[in-house]
Amino acid sequence: MTLTDRRTALRAGAAAAVAGTLAAACGTEPPARPARPAHPTGPAAAPAAAPAPRRFPGLPDEIANGPRDRPRVALTFHGQGDPGIARALLTEAEKAGARVTVLAVGSWLDQHPGLARRVLDGGHDLGNHTQRHLDINAMTEQEAYGEISACATRLRRLTGSVGTWFRPSRTRSATPAVRRAARRAGYPHVLSYDVDSLDFTSPGAAAVVAHVTGPVRNGSVVSLHFGYADTVAALPLLLADLDRRGLRAVTTTELLT
Repeated sequence: MTLTDRRTALRAGAAAAVAGTLAAACGTEPPARPARPAHPTGPAAAPAAAPAPRRFPGLPDEIANGPRDRPRVALTFHGQGDPGIARALLTEAEKAGARVTVLAVGSWLDQHPGLARRVLDGGHDLGNHTQRHLDINAMTEQEAYGEISACATRLRRLTGSVGTWFRPSRTRSATPAVRRAARRAGYPHVLSYDVDSLDFTSPGAAAVVAHVTGPVRNGSVVSLHFGYADTVAALPLLLADLDRRGLRAVTTTELLT
């Protein structure tokens, strides 16, 4: 397939995905997709409470990717924005048998507390993305601790634990002070990523897919966002591409286990 043919296919797929989302919103369902094998962790197996953070011996304080010798990737979503888009993305992932990691902003959980349960009920990882989504690397260690612990308090109240992971806000990599603050708040590791979808720039679904499928490989941790329509349109195309390449989308915990 030529590059032009590939771009045409991606545009057509994105249009179909958006049409399906609109059809569902209007009460009509798009054509049924072929059944995919069930993921071993389904809604019925969702935990009564969010799993607590765990230490992975031998891994650094800041993790950007998992093992490169297994065909797995972790799709991680920064959790804020339109709750309808968040639910659509979770549903789309589950249709494809994928599980993801959601790093939730505390103020977003204050506004939409039911989404914490929705994430866990889908078998996904749920973690901490600070309370107000400010530039955490510009803060003092004590200020950073306040941001992290405030979100952790929301997660504990809603799910019974502080969540599985912590990702710093407005940065890919945390400063040593932020890493210390995260450990103090109960997170042994900071979760970074090695593939950036750039979906927050709203480049179009085809570009989001290309930004991921170009560099993604075994063990990759991919950064995506709730709140952007391009991501909704891109996700089924992205998951289909990963499937064709034999890459399975799993939670970050599964990626590292």
